[in-house]
Amino acid sequence: MSKQTINYPIFALGFRAFFALAGLFALILITLWSSIFDGSLITDNYFPNTYWHAHEMLLGYSIAVIAGFLLTAVKNWTGIQTVQGNQLAGLCLLWIYGRVVPFYSELLPDVLIALIDFAFLPTLAYFVAKPILKSGNYKNLFFIALLLLMALGNALIHAEILGISNSSAWMGLNLVIAIILMIILVIAGRVFPFFTERGLKGVMAIRNPVLDGLAIAISALVFGLLIFDSNGLFLTVCAVLAVVANFVRVAGWYVQRIWYVPLLWVLYLGYGWIMLGFVFVALSSISLVQPSLAIHAFTVGGIGVLTLGMMARVSLGHTGRVMKASNTIAIAFALINVAAIFRVLMPALLPDWYGSFLVVSTYSWLAAFSLFIFIYTPILSTARIDGQAG
Repeated sequence: MSKQTINYPIFALGFRAFFALAGLFALILITLWSSIFDGSLITDNYFPNTYWHAHEMLLGYSIAVIAGFLLTAVKNWTGIQTVQGNQLAGLCLLWIYGRVVPFYSELLPDVLIALIDFAFLPTLAYFVAKPILKSGNYKNLFFIALLLLMALGNALIHAEILGISNSSAWMGLNLVIAIILMIILVIAGRVFPFFTERGLKGVMAIRNPVLDGLAIAISALVFGLLIFDSNGLFLTVCAVLAVVANFVRVAGWYVQRIWYVPLLWVLYLGYGWIMLGFVFVALSSISLVQPSLAIHAFTVGGIGVLTLGMMARVSLGHTGRVMKASNTIAIAFALINVAAIFRVLMPALLPDWYGSFLVVSTYSWLAAFSLFIFIYTPILSTARIDGQAG
């Protein structure tokens, strides 16, 4: 008897299941963290509380978005179907287990918890690499290397918790942040000009491969310095150069008319938060602001805003819908930026009000993703409206 195959639209292509999971867990994780942070919820957890929050937002939420994007993009790049059906459902379950098992630290061995969580990225890398290798599309093996580097970062986090190393978790978290941002910067160079031209008639975005390479290389240098906990004047200079290089890069794609198209301005604002992150790196390197402000400019601002914008656009395009954000989703885009403003900019200006700003940021984040889930769950869980596969 043949094995029964899962045949639901949500498991037809990677973006469907993983974007739905990312949106749902963006709500769950921040709700839990808010309760843990204010002391109203005490849990037994494999991770220390702060590590858990950082790990889950990076290696939980962010990786789910990246998984959905890569499993969908690789099909376009290679013309070969990526994982779907039973295998995609299994991959999703592996990701979910990684989110759940840390709360069973009194019942499960720590090593088993670590292995379950660690297994996802190498498994994802395998499924992404298969069609790339089969098609000979070797230039995109670059993304496999990045996924494996993130797995290394995850290993460094678990090594400290398991007692294998004394202080590797912070390096691991910084490595994961750096790789996620590098993936965003590389993808931005591929899709921002294209999205701008498609979204605005008569526009020709300026593509400059040399400038792209320079901006990415300087950004990678800054991230490398942060991973190894460097500080001082050299980091300051490199961070300023990263701001300049990325600003000039984006200026070639930018036209004023993007502000009439929510699916475009949300992406440019997300990139703006990454540039602001470099500004805060420069300021923190000379002790003018707290380093955590740079981290949250990169994460809540850069990663949060850009992933929400990309999920919204990719989901429309790959379900055969018109590339236009609804008014509700435009509000969600505004709210995610409000969350970043009150997590990064307002505490920098008025640090004594940090607690109040954190509450506003938390509720803005939750409102943004509630709207995303409300609008996009039917889109992600039903068949394409044009009758095509995917």
